[in-house]
Amino acid sequence: MRANRRRGRDGRCLTAALMLLAVLTAALPSSALAQKDDLTPFAFGYIGWDDDPRYSQARLDQEFQGEPWGRPVAGARVAIDEARFPGIAAGVEFSLDERQVGNTREVLAAIREMRDQGTRFFLLDLPPGTVSRVADEFAGEDITLFNVAARDDRLRGAHCQTNLLHTIPSDAMRNDALAQYLVSRQWNDVLLLAGPERADAVLADSFRRSAERFGLNVVAERRFVLGNNPREREKNNPKLLTSGLDYDVVYIADTQGEFSRRANFAVQKPRPVVGSSGLVAQAWHWAWMRHGARQLNNRLEDEADRHMTAYDWAAWVAVKSVVEAVQRTDETGHGSLVDYMLGDEFNLDGFKGYRMGYRHWNGQLRQPILLASGNWVIARAPLEGFLHPDNYLDTLGFDPRESACERPVEDAS
Repeated sequence: MRANRRRGRDGRCLTAALMLLAVLTAALPSSALAQKDDLTPFAFGYIGWDDDPRYSQARLDQEFQGEPWGRPVAGARVAIDEARFPGIAAGVEFSLDERQVGNTREVLAAIREMRDQGTRFFLLDLPPGTVSRVADEFAGEDITLFNVAARDDRLRGAHCQTNLLHTIPSDAMRNDALAQYLVSRQWNDVLLLAGPERADAVLADSFRRSAERFGLNVVAERRFVLGNNPREREKNNPKLLTSGLDYDVVYIADTQGEFSRRANFAVQKPRPVVGSSGLVAQAWHWAWMRHGARQLNNRLEDEADRHMTAYDWAAWVAVKSVVEAVQRTDETGHGSLVDYMLGDEFNLDGFKGYRMGYRHWNGQLRQPILLASGNWVIARAPLEGFLHPDNYLDTLGFDPRESACERPVEDAS
């Protein structure tokens, strides 16, 4: 069906693209075109695992809510393509150096090689532990790392680094968005189900924080196991796991996705399921159509032949952040660009209806969070009525008063 949809658009897209190219080319001064060969090279680096289980075909075929549906490098490619004409105007030619490696040692070697070739901005599509290791290895060096995949709160807290920026929202931001919605609906009593993985426990911890922050009541916590073993049916059957209690909503912490995807409409009481399935908080959803989002969704679909996910958006907005800084400052030096991105004047449009910027205290991109079902965006957080003394978007995630990150004072704007 996706292929048919894509073919059906091809003729229209080609015509529109040719017309746009003609208009943009005519608008460029002849001197800019004549000097195209003299553009300053500006490369981004992208690093991912070559055998990443998140991108196994068996897992991608499942299309778990809130999880990657393909490598987010597709989003970076779209951003590089969008930056072509702004780059010419700024005298810069943007490019993307893509690397897929087998282990942390090869990650470090690849970054050193690209760094020695002049690359200063890197997109890390890596697990939390590796992101932390890489940031620590290059601490104090003249490079910036964008975390586009790891949502672990600790990377924005005790394990934060001054050279690490986060475009993917943290678990705290996503859970705060869900908590706001539950409070707005007066679904105050929550049954928490958590899986056997350590990552499930980390996600459950994050939700407990959000529940306490917004006054939700976790009535009980129960652990589930994966599989259909009849001898463990009290732990793997959603109906049995959710029986004997009264609650308004079921929150599921399931980073594997297998249990949560079959829990909706299978719990004991007719109650909504949220968290890893049902209503899911994420940076992006393909059904978001406001603020120019349709055009971005179409560009990603043309590039990757699939819907856009939060991870694609995180890679796209990382590249866009630097391109925007180059345009606004007319600079290409690493220090000048980072200073601008972390400053108060930086206002980034991510097609979500808010101007966004990076939090100087932990490097997280402040942004709205979309609350979506399988095929529709139900709400956008922050929700009306949830206020913050400094920035409305800082109702999501750790603000400076509760952050465990200790970035140097001189990095603050």
